[in-house]
Order: sequence, then C-alpha cells, then structure tokens
Amino acid sequence: MQKVIQHKSLTPRQIVAELDKYIIGQDEAKRSVSIALRNRWRRLNADEEIRDEILPNNILLIGPTGVGKTEIARRLAKLADAPFIKVEASKFTEVGYVGRDVESMIRDLTDISVNLVKTEMQERVKEEAKKIVEDRILDILIPPVKQPANDSAGFQKEDQNFNPEQASDQELNKRTREKFREKLRKGELEDRKIEVEVSKSSKAPMMQVFGPQGGMEEMGINLQDMLGNLGGGKKSKRNVTIEEARELLLEEEAEKLIDHDAAVQEALERVQKHGIVFIDEIDKVAESSSGNGKGGGGPDVSRQGVQRDMLPIVEGSNVSTKHGMVKTDHILFIGSGAFHVSKPSDLIPELQGRFPIRVELNSLTEADFFDILTKPKNALTKQYQAMLASEGVDVEFTTDAISEVAAIAAQVNRRVENIGARRLHTILSSLLDELLFAIPDDISSGEITIDREYVNKQLDNLVKDKDLSQYIL
Repeated sequence: MQKVIQHKSLTPRQIVAELDKYIIGQDEAKRSVSIALRNRWRRLNADEEIRDEILPNNILLIGPTGVGKTEIARRLAKLADAPFIKVEASKFTEVGYVGRDVESMIRDLTDISVNLVKTEMQERVKEEAKKIVEDRILDILIPPVKQPANDSAGFQKEDQNFNPEQASDQELNKRTREKFREKLRKGELEDRKIEVEVSKSSKAPMMQVFGPQGGMEEMGINLQDMLGNLGGGKKSKRNVTIEEARELLLEEEAEKLIDHDAAVQEALERVQKHGIVFIDEIDKVAESSSGNGKGGGGPDVSRQGVQRDMLPIVEGSNVSTKHGMVKTDHILFIGSGAFHVSKPSDLIPELQGRFPIRVELNSLTEADFFDILTKPKNALTKQYQAMLASEGVDVEFTTDAISEVAAIAAQVNRRVENIGARRLHTILSSLLDELLFAIPDDISSGEITIDREYVNKQLDNLVKDKDLSQYIL
C-alpha cells in the first residue's frame, strides 16, 4: 500500500504538473480534477468522526470530442494508482430492457481492483517465488537423490578433502545441483529445453447472461467461474526453454504465495475509498429539450430510465458483486459529454445535483495543435519517429512543417467537422502514408526531414478539395 499512499499525497499543483506532461490546455478541468483527487487524501486523513460524512464532489466535463476529456480521467487514475473504469452511458439500458444494467460498472470496477491488488501482492512475493522456481527447474534438470536417514555426514566436508570415488550418491547429487544452480543464476542455461508441468488456466470462454434484473448478469459471471473450475487442478506438460519456463512457473508460484482472501478484502476497500468511474457520453442518455421531454420511441425509450437507475449508484448504495458488497458512497464519478444536442440541464434534476462541479473544456486552437504535436511525452510526432527508428530511419519534423500541420488541422476542423485533436491522427496518417509504405523496401536507412514544402506537397490537394477532405481528412 506504500505506493498508493505516496501517490495520494500529491498536491493539486503537482497533479496539474503531471497532467501537463500529456494534456495541452484545459487548465480549468485539470484544476478541478486535481482538487477532487487531493480531497480523497484529505478525507482519509480527516477526523474519524466526520470522515464518512465527507462525500466526493463528482465532476461533469462538458466539451466537444477530441479535446482531452477522456485523457484527463485516464491520466488521473494512473496518478492515483486507483481502480479506474471507463464506461459509455449509451451501452446501458433501464431495468426491463435487454442490455447492460448500470450496476455492472461497479462489478467491473471491483474485478479491476481485485486484479490490481493481486498483481501488487505478486510483486511483493516475487523474490520468494524466484527461489521456489529455481528449485523446481533444478529438480527437472538434476532430480534430487533422497538422503538415507542415518547418513547426515559428508555434506559438510571441505572441498579439498572431497573424493568423488568415495562420495555417496547423495553428496554427488547435491554438489552437481549446486553447480547447476550457479549456471542458472549466471544465465548459462537459458536456451536449454526442459519439460515443465504447469497448471491449466481455469478461464472459461466469456459468458454473460443478460436479463431484466441486475442479478442475472452476475449469475452469468458466476456460471463462468463454475465452468472454469470444473477443469481446475489439471496440469499440462510443455516443452519450453528454461527462460520461458521461469516466466511460466514464476506466475504460478507467485499466485500460490499470495493470500487471496486478503487480496479481495484489500480490493473491496480500495474500490470503496479510491475507485473512479468515468461515464463517457452521458449526454446520450439525456432527453433533448427540443424533444419536449418525449423519448420518441426507438432507442430513446429508456434514456430517463438509465438516469434513474444510475442515480442511486452515484448517490451512494450497496452493489452486490461476486467478491462481496461494495458501497458506492465514496467512489468518484466523472461524467463526460459533448452536449451538442442536449444540455446538462436536460438530465433529470436529481442526477444533475450529483455532479456539482461542471467544467467546460475549450475547443482546440491552431496554437494548441502545435503544442500537442511537440510538447507531450506521447506526442504523435514522437510516436512516428519511434516507429520509423525501429526500421533504421531517422525522421525529423521542422518547426515550419509542424506549424503547417497545425494550421491544416484547424482549417479542416472548421470546414468539415470539429473532432478536436483526433484530426491530427488523420492528417499525419495521410502525410506519412507514402513514407510508411516505402520503408523498408525502398528506404532502408538514413535521415529524412519533413518540412513545410513536403507537407504542402502531400496534403495540398486534399485540403483544397472539400469533397476529398470530407472523406479522407
């Protein structure tokens, strides 16, 4: 838990600084989420008498597609090292319709938390597991000879007094094993093939039962577990190198060493105290004010029903999962939507009240596009440079070239459809299409500079022809 506590203690200013490494602009949104994350740490360190009364301030992010709403939530979850799930509100239906019920988001979040905790626990016991794996590999290479009960001497002899002709089988075996242990530790036997016996995975094919009640979906999950466990305990033999065997056996032994009950309890606690649910496309379950409050049939029929079902979970309720009951009172919910057809006020009043912090994200400008292509750690230009460097080709983008790409992105967003930073993906893909195809057949190595002239040559026709840009860019 040390790692989690350490991340929880980040100050709002430090959180914003971390988000700045990946997300350009949207200062107000970063500020709001950084305060929300710090407030969780503050609650856990507040006076015990009032701790349970401090509820999280859920956030509603409003803005067009491609401006960084999802990225903010995703990076926030990594910073918090918290159980995090992104769901789309449009996939849920109200009780009585076939589809996913809203409680499934908490069940999925709990599964994520259990896997997260088990992975952390396996890391803690890795050193112990490595020793067990080493012994298992040695047992395959040099099976141990059982020592007779009356023969305890001989193993303590000094090397200079050791005579192989007079030594017992047990002593020879032990010395041989120690020599092989040294070779294993030095990595001298990594390519040698051995036959290992590993437990068969108890994962059954994915099964879900959808029904009018939330419990039916959970029943589907439990049915999957039961079918998986029918084959539990079976072993399979595999012929692999020692390097591969070490990986297979390490996972198996680490799994055996962890306390599964303790992992589940820790996971449940972490979900309840640190869980984050990001509900994307929440505007799709809002009734458009232009529709006069009528669903109009079709797919709209259950919109308000989904909101009503979502309300108790966001307010705070108990959700039954296969790992136990989860209280949602202190889970942080972040809603997100473009709200270009409907408005936040079109959500039912009770649900609106549960998202007290509303942040409007700005549309991206030409200057923002330039920064997005140059500043973040995972900038698209850096991604393409890394990919082509793997082929032995160094690609450099001049400042003029990046400025031109930013200008084209802003122009196409104005003319066709504003899809925010996602436009950069389509433009760079078209810009580098010829180059990506020519490498490595025609160009196997060397340096290539992408300048403004190259950008205009590759994209000029696409930008000028409105019909082409509509379909290609």
